[in-house]
Amino acid sequence: MPLPEWVKSQLKEIKKTQNFLKNRRLNTVCETLRCPNRSICYKESIVTFMILGNVCTRGCKFCNAEKGIPEKIDSEEPLRIARAVKELSLKYVVITSPTRDDLKDGGASHFAKTVKEIKEINPDTLVEVLVPDFQADIKSIKKVLDSDISVFAHNIETVQSLYGYVRVGCYSRSLKVLESAKNFNSELITKSGFMIGFGESMSEIFQTIKDLKNAGCDIITVGQYLQPSKKALPVVEYKKVEVFDEIADFALKEGIKVVLSNPLIRSSTRAYEAYKAVKVGEYGKL
Repeated sequence: MPLPEWVKSQLKEIKKTQNFLKNRRLNTVCETLRCPNRSICYKESIVTFMILGNVCTRGCKFCNAEKGIPEKIDSEEPLRIARAVKELSLKYVVITSPTRDDLKDGGASHFAKTVKEIKEINPDTLVEVLVPDFQADIKSIKKVLDSDISVFAHNIETVQSLYGYVRVGCYSRSLKVLESAKNFNSELITKSGFMIGFGESMSEIFQTIKDLKNAGCDIITVGQYLQPSKKALPVVEYKKVEVFDEIADFALKEGIKVVLSNPLIRSSTRAYEAYKAVKVGEYGKL
């Protein structure tokens, strides 16, 4: 059976951007983690760049990123990204990275350098950073916050009871990262996200939202976990769309300003829209 035209159009858009990024030796979360929304973002001139390589020093069971010994920092990467942003005429950019516990500052300096290069060549482009936990090191967090960013994001990823199983890290430490960012700059938009489908209860989901609100989060994203490869954790449960609506309603009642809650939502989905909604005070579900 031949593919419908809308599918062909999406595939063409993906392939075009894939080739562009590959030719410039740039990593993206869009490709590394096989995001289901990448064709939409590419069409809307939004890309999530993954700096500091694609090898993670942790071994979270939900993630498709490679685990092992990372490569050395590529000092030319920030400039290549800045030039790519210019060539693609990107109006909104998300910068993220794998966790780099091997680096003294967790890669914070490289984040700051990347933002600086982007803004120097593309002064009107807005930059969102989606950072690892930096071991909750205040100096590293501050280093990123001092760069010219519009949104500071760090994902909680899952409920507290599943830390150590689904995610390697510390739940309270991730909350501290978000809280520290807000304490440094109360005007800065902060953001977090998590996935469901690992076997968590609704009460645990609601508690996570409360904790994110207490940490000062303005935006949260909630999506269905989809197994990215056979080596990753299997899905325990596929949640109904109505459940995502219930989660969004609860989050808004708790005081979260903007909520994106849907099975295919990912951290950077409609990131620019979420940013604009907070800036102009149009709070609610996207």
